[in-house]
Amino acid sequence: MIYFDNVSKIYGDHTAALDNITFRVDPKEFVSIVGQSGAGKTTLIKMILGEEKPTYGAVYFEETDIHALKKTDLNNYRRRIGTVFQDFRLLAHKNVYENIAFAMEAAGRSEEEIAVDVPHVLELVDLGNKIWNFPHQLSGGEKQRVAIARAIVNQPDIIIADEPTGNLDPVNTYEIIQILKKINDLGTTVILTTHNKGVIDSLGRRVVTMENGKIVRDDTSGKYML
Repeated sequence: MIYFDNVSKIYGDHTAALDNITFRVDPKEFVSIVGQSGAGKTTLIKMILGEEKPTYGAVYFEETDIHALKKTDLNNYRRRIGTVFQDFRLLAHKNVYENIAFAMEAAGRSEEEIAVDVPHVLELVDLGNKIWNFPHQLSGGEKQRVAIARAIVNQPDIIIADEPTGNLDPVNTYEIIQILKKINDLGTTVILTTHNKGVIDSLGRRVVTMENGKIVRDDTSGKYML
């Protein structure tokens, strides 16, 4: 569970990126966060990742104040979160297997675990036949599926998908959202940020709408309304 308790983030120019935010994300939820550029979505995500500290208030993971964690504990906490970004962030000089293995190595996993888990997770995202390809040999949709595989291979509690379909065509967008839904159905919490109205309307899941650093709507089964 993630809980924002009266969180504000004010930058040096007195801009309030977040303005007295209070909300929670329960385990196994699929939550979409929407809003125009500058609404506060990125700051909110950085708060969850412990990359930004609140000016006021606190952000909790379960019973733990994220921003009170020591560096080692913060790193351990971040390993419980998988992240997927719009620009894929794959290592160009490593093939698909190595890109995913790299994430496992960073988490201290053994070569035996890597050899078993990488093919398994690639089957989950329908890329088992691309295991030895390099990023330049993949389409945009395939690159994003590798990024998702890398994000879930260490079995995180939460997946944060920050505009994951922003660079994709409608067909690949649909496929990526179906994979995220499948991951959620398997018990992983998914937090999605997107500008894509079609994605939000097709999901029929919880939608949190942000505007000027505030939450202005929170609908259990929402539509894209701005």
